[in-house]
Amino acid sequence: MSNTEITANAQSRLPNPAMLVPEMAEVGAALFKVVGNGSVPRTTIGLVQLRAGQIVGSEYLTVLHTGNLARAGESDERVAAVASWRDAPHFTEAERVALELVEAVYTAPAEGERVSDDVYARASAQYDDKALTTLILAISQVSFFVPLALIGKPLPGKAPEEQWRRP
Repeated sequence: MSNTEITANAQSRLPNPAMLVPEMAEVGAALFKVVGNGSVPRTTIGLVQLRAGQIVGSEYLTVLHTGNLARAGESDERVAAVASWRDAPHFTEAERVALELVEAVYTAPAEGERVSDDVYARASAQYDDKALTTLILAISQVSFFVPLALIGKPLPGKAPEEQWRRP
């Protein structure tokens, strides 16, 4: 079987979770509203969520957030550089600490806390309490969907109604 045939026949493991558990849509909408409160630029939230998708190894989340950033007008260079943000010149200090924060949450260190006092201090120097809480909730928002992305395996790059198999 060719890759084209495999791709054409691909389907998610689960049917659309929002159809199975309609209450999930309310949670997703509430998280979207909270994260969109304006205290953190939408671009920063998108960069953080893209990095989270990359770290957990979810093609679906990586493609989703890459597309969201592209539609928001982000340059290909910035989007491509998210995985190597530490060495890339494309990010502000606030974006850098946001990316460092999401990496700290998702990557266990060899020793010590995941989010060190030093990382927290840098984050709180860039963001006031409301913005920092919003940034934390942006990480939580993507975390809410990680199990569905990794276990349910929706099809990346498809329209929402085509991402999930039919029941």
